[in-house]
Amino acid sequence: MTPQTQHESKTRLLDAAMHVIRARGYAATTIDDICHKAGVTKGSFFHHFKSKDELALAAASHWGAMTDGFFAAAPYRKLPDPLQRLLGYVDFRGEILQGELPDYTCLLGMLVQETYATHPDIRAACDRGMSSHIAELTRDIEAAKKLYAPKAPWTAESVGYFMQAVLQGGFIFAKAKQNPDVVRESLAHLRRYLEVLFGQASQNQPRPANRKGK
Repeated sequence: MTPQTQHESKTRLLDAAMHVIRARGYAATTIDDICHKAGVTKGSFFHHFKSKDELALAAASHWGAMTDGFFAAAPYRKLPDPLQRLLGYVDFRGEILQGELPDYTCLLGMLVQETYATHPDIRAACDRGMSSHIAELTRDIEAAKKLYAPKAPWTAESVGYFMQAVLQGGFIFAKAKQNPDVVRESLAHLRRYLEVLFGQASQNQPRPANRKGK
């Protein structure tokens, strides 16, 4: 097996793990499931990973690298105003609610719900990954706060956690209801909340016509 082939088989295993775990949950996912999805042999699996837990740690890291690049290249990142970037992020999260549940739900959210009490290394990896994403949001929130709400008592980090709490909670309901509509509605409320938080709500409402029709 050439180094290139080894790299490709490892990537296929990581991609397969991200899909299967989101579809079935961590406990219900087997090494055979992942190998079948990846199209590789069990021998190839054990060439790269000692166990399913080791694969889960690598998949969490792979997820972080993949999503970092995905969001960094998103159109909203080019907007000059930090508040517009935040609102653009919320809109973008709604736009990518496409396909089946495993296509748009969060690997880290799924993993940590199942492993927080039994697999401390996986829990810590999920915490690092989610906290890293929140840190990216926090930079824009802090910049927007300085521009639009400099005297507000809340912290930028707390708003970042709130935004992710809305998403993760929405994903849970999407699984319960088997569709993403509740996530879209929650994101619409989140957008309105951010506009109010930064004092922009009144500016985004249409002005009523005066009695003279002017």
